[in-house]
Amino acid sequence: MSSPVWTAELVTADVELTRATAAEIGRTLAAGDVLLLTGELGAGKTTFTQGLGVGLGVRSGIISPTFVLVRIHPSITDGPQLVHVDAYRLTSAGEIDDLDLESTLDTSVTVIEWGEGRAEHLSPNRLHIHLARPTGGELPDFEADDDEPRTLQIEAFGPRWEGQRIQLG
Repeated sequence: MSSPVWTAELVTADVELTRATAAEIGRTLAAGDVLLLTGELGAGKTTFTQGLGVGLGVRSGIISPTFVLVRIHPSITDGPQLVHVDAYRLTSAGEIDDLDLESTLDTSVTVIEWGEGRAEHLSPNRLHIHLARPTGGELPDFEADDDEPRTLQIEAFGPRWEGQRIQLG
């Protein structure tokens, strides 16, 4: 795997600031951008994607595509649509290819939860975003979810992100 062209780390105080940060990132994205989200269950991958949707100007109602694998959220502005993928149950790059994401890559922003190690081949230009939160144990306490901070570690890959560092806050 290639080295990132830049990295960043930030901490958000709660779920609303995580969404707001993602919305800010969403406003910088363009058709063809690919984001791979990682983090334990309950870390905020779908919450982050909801914020991206706000920043991109897509139709509201973003929920996890866990059981359908792919949800497409059309733009309500003149921007790209959001293709939201959950690769949790997929085990290989071949299964990612079976989803036919290549047909929308150039015209959409594609976000793949659990995509690391499975979807890097889709684009050399991508953001890897790892979300972490304190869990206080092996399994996350989903009821404490809203008020907990999140750490976002961002790695940018490919020529698209050279000189295109995302400015936050």
